[in-house]
Amino acid sequence: MQLDIGDVLARFPDFRVALVLLEGSGVPAVRTPGIATCVAQAETACRSRWSGMELSAIPGIAAWRRAYKGFGIKSTSYRSSVERLVKRVLAGDALPQVNAFVDLYNAISLSHVLCLGADDVAKLGGEDLAFRFAQTGDHFIDMAPLEGLPADQPPKDGEVVFACGSHVLCRRWNWRQDARTTIEPATTRIVLTIQSNGEGSVEAAAQELTELAGRELGMKAQVIVADASRPRIDA
Repeated sequence: MQLDIGDVLARFPDFRVALVLLEGSGVPAVRTPGIATCVAQAETACRSRWSGMELSAIPGIAAWRRAYKGFGIKSTSYRSSVERLVKRVLAGDALPQVNAFVDLYNAISLSHVLCLGADDVAKLGGEDLAFRFAQTGDHFIDMAPLEGLPADQPPKDGEVVFACGSHVLCRRWNWRQDARTTIEPATTRIVLTIQSNGEGSVEAAAQELTELAGRELGMKAQVIVADASRPRIDA
């Protein structure tokens, strides 16, 4: 599997990605006690650290707002995945409960204020992965379409996407995930990205995630980082 971020680096030279490949025997439908503790600690730490601050003053969120503006996204309807998590928790809500692995990576995202996303390798088409600008022929099925909008929403020209060939796995960089590659209990192989645009350590987040995934879910992991010095990586 190859990941290429070269297409976006000319405009976003601070972009870095930790590509994490994980393998296990499946994903528990509910959190283990250890993951439940991790989630609770992440929520508590978020409220302690950021309560009373404007979201725009949080460095990890500000970095993604700048990046979104850099490819023409100005509407407040489109915010990075980590901004939505932080906003939710600061409003007093808990992180969503999806399954043990998704809940774990959401907790890591919240703790490190970095954008994370994961896809089931078995559901990918076998083509290489890329963060790039949208192209004619790209296709996307929104896993949670906004009210009144269809799920089938091809990306717009100029937006940054995460894609496997013409299959867009995430629109607007890390705004919304495709419905066809989600992590489910039967998932045994996962590709996860930890994304930074100038703030936060993707290495530290990857280390915490892989240690917890190993201990709590019995997963083996491989981590490789792509950045301006190494825009194309093989795993």
